Amino acid sequence: MILRDPVHGLVSFETDEENVVELLMDTPEVQRLRRVRQLGVTSLAFPGAEHTRFAHAVGAAHVMKLLLARLRAIQEEIPFWQQVTTDRARDALAAAFLHDVGHGPLSHLFEDAVPGTPHHEVWTERVVLDPGTGVHKCLSSLDPAMPERVAALVRGEHPLPYLAKAVSGTFDVDRCDYLLRDAHATGVRYGVYDLDWLLRSLRFAPAKENTAPALAIDGAKGLPAIEAFLLARLFMFQQVYLHKATRSAEWMIRAVLARASSRIMDGDRLPLTPRAIEHASHGENIALGDYLELDDAVLTVAMHAWEDAKDPVLADLSRRVRSRQLFKTLELFGEQASLSGREQAYEEARAIAVARGLDPDGYVGLDVATNTPFGGEPDPLLVVFAKGPPRHLSDVSFLLARLAGQVLSRVRLIFAPELREDITRAIAG
Repeated sequence: MILRDPVHGLVSFETDEENVVELLMDTPEVQRLRRVRQLGVTSLAFPGAEHTRFAHAVGAAHVMKLLLARLRAIQEEIPFWQQVTTDRARDALAAAFLHDVGHGPLSHLFEDAVPGTPHHEVWTERVVLDPGTGVHKCLSSLDPAMPERVAALVRGEHPLPYLAKAVSGTFDVDRCDYLLRDAHATGVRYGVYDLDWLLRSLRFAPAKENTAPALAIDGAKGLPAIEAFLLARLFMFQQVYLHKATRSAEWMIRAVLARASSRIMDGDRLPLTPRAIEHASHGENIALGDYLELDDAVLTVAMHAWEDAKDPVLADLSRRVRSRQLFKTLELFGEQASLSGREQAYEEARAIAVARGLDPDGYVGLDVATNTPFGGEPDPLLVVFAKGPPRHLSDVSFLLARLAGQVLSRVRLIFAPELREDITRAIAG
């Protein structure tokens, strides 16, 4: 199989071990990812961000292929039992390709908005392990034990730590692809870094006897590349993932889903509501088949139908989302962004909404978005030099030393445009 990819160019899966990607590609669960956008509603802020989780899955598998080639080029220095075999490579390719197969629609909105809904990592594991899915049948046809091994890899578990970290870690194939892909689709340059050189700079860290080694960066060659990679992630969060228009749209859709769930729980019948939302609203478990029926289009159609709901708030919010009448934001800084300050500002904004005759639950929100771009990992990526012991990245990079453990935080009030003047006057002075 040879594909053309806008990020990586020609992407091919042609060897026997790579054939697992082609086999998995035709399963219904993987094809569903074509109907789930990678960045959810980010296209409301960046018009080109229409790429899908399917494209990202292909990209992640391609990066894993490149990584496996690099590992094989340097693995003569470690014992055979620690090396990449055909079976291990096949498992790793499958895990990279399937790492997001359980992702819900509209990015993380569904799992955050409907109470009791498991996160996408849980659904991914269920897809891989459920005997009724096409993914499970495909993997078990190759090896009955393969689904269990692939599920463990997706969780970041493997006898060889460097393979586990390649699927889920500081420097994993997921991040390697989505930074480049999201930067390309949004038209920004913040997420661009030198993937080829970064892979070329990988080494095995020295390990104790009978212990599999971890991956490390060659300090003489790769330090600027790994710095650029980690800074790219920081900048993408600052400029794209936490963009005010995206966060506003996401909050509005969460409000729509929460409102719809509340109405269903109270006995209302909303047209075209997916079964998964109905069951979750009643506190019932969601069947895997019902969950897999969810995609961006299904939720969009449902929200369109809810524009005719009897609940005026649900109907109004649904109409605003479809017509991109996004709520405004007011970012809080300093004391106002503290726990007590943000709560006080939020309560003031809610009081203004009540005074204007608007339901504060539907028209005022407090959005707190945080991310730790680097640091805090239990097994941090190491740097090796020709002489001396391996060292942590933050010990050899003054840039990463400053970044380590720092939390990127954006605290914003979100509210209907008609409240903007009153809230800005009251909060911002």
